[in-house]
Amino acid sequence: MNPVLHRRHLLGSAALGFGQLAFHSLLNSEKSQAAEPNFGPRAKRVIFLFMKGGPSHIDTFDPKPLLDRDHGKPPPFELPRVTFAKQGNLLKSPWKFRQYGESGLPVSDLFPNVAQCVDDLCILRGVHGTNPAHGGAVLKLHTGSDTFVRPSLGAWVVYGLGSENNNLPSFVTICPTLAHGGVNNWGSAFLPQRCQGTPMGTASTPSKSAQIKFISHPSLSQADQRGQLDFLKQLNGNMAETNPHVEALNARLESYELAYRMQTAMPDAQDLSGESATTMKMYGVDDPVTEDFGRQCLLARRFCERGVRFVQVTHSDTEVQWDQHSNLYQGHTKNAAEVDKPIAGLLKDLKSRGMLEDTLVVWGGEFGRTPTAQGTNGRDHNPHGFTVWMAGGGVKGGMAYGATDDYGYYAARDKMHVHDLHATILHLLGLNHEKLTYRYAGRDFRLTDVHGQVATSILA
Repeated sequence: MNPVLHRRHLLGSAALGFGQLAFHSLLNSEKSQAAEPNFGPRAKRVIFLFMKGGPSHIDTFDPKPLLDRDHGKPPPFELPRVTFAKQGNLLKSPWKFRQYGESGLPVSDLFPNVAQCVDDLCILRGVHGTNPAHGGAVLKLHTGSDTFVRPSLGAWVVYGLGSENNNLPSFVTICPTLAHGGVNNWGSAFLPQRCQGTPMGTASTPSKSAQIKFISHPSLSQADQRGQLDFLKQLNGNMAETNPHVEALNARLESYELAYRMQTAMPDAQDLSGESATTMKMYGVDDPVTEDFGRQCLLARRFCERGVRFVQVTHSDTEVQWDQHSNLYQGHTKNAAEVDKPIAGLLKDLKSRGMLEDTLVVWGGEFGRTPTAQGTNGRDHNPHGFTVWMAGGGVKGGMAYGATDDYGYYAARDKMHVHDLHATILHLLGLNHEKLTYRYAGRDFRLTDVHGQVATSILA
């Protein structure tokens, strides 16, 4: 029986290997087509500040005077055909909005520290999705799909741009939530395994205790591990040309090599002992209220300094989150107090180090909240109009783009669907979302599927 002749072996042996050279040239050409021809990348990396549960846009960055005026009245508009729960009359915001900075953009009293950075913010007020449930909305925000397992945003970024470092993962997610999509929110699905996110702890783990699992070998020295890896490489190298799963095999070996190198690089990245007292205070690491999220934000900066391409920081305690169906005032007050100073510290620190210019910071949740009341003092889920803001990385600062209606229920002007948001993020990284594709199961896939428009008006 003749042995199976695989494509790579055929191209490597036929015509003195020129077929293989042409094949590799074609692969490189196809990958480069994802780059925007007329737009150089403004951002090199992304920090995604994910507020799990759905912060209320009309209580944070999208003031509604008519909502204050008509508090307690029935809504003068039609509700969506499908709502998550029963909704009541209009509910005004319990917080005041004030103007800040040279731009004069209004920010609520929930975020007095972030408000000091408002001239660096591009506030997207017309973002909208389709799914009113946490699970579907979180998946949509992270992967572009609320119904299928698809690669995450971070995985697509790593696939398109590759890595800037050799000793750390290209995609790290700090204290991620395991609910509502769990590992799929940072997974690579059918993209190469090297693109998936590496979790550090979970949402139920204090950030000071969060670690990469199995970062050190319990019994073997690094010299012994090096010998094992070299032996594995030798064994697998002998069968690489005839193995039909050679790409998956190589990806697994690469993960072993990275894990070996991370043993020294990761502890150094997590070691905050060299940070000044001023820096620790700026992030709020010295305060029990802000210490947990402040540590996450500081770690995000340190990972970015070391060439990590995509860093996600999640605020999601197991009790309150941002999901205030009741006790809006107590819940949002607690949550904002935990993240406001650390986020402002991150923005100021990146700016002072010259990193904000090429670091795109994105803040938001899976949806917003309704201007109508749930019960007497809560708000329901609202995917029809909400706020996400960006800073740095090639966006205009000190501007608000898009708008919801007069009461904040529906995106009304310069609307940005989640697909548009993803397309714009990729564009800022120098990637064309229509060309950043991966062929799987007989068709080409992309983060934005067949949708997505870049919001060119926000580009600096």
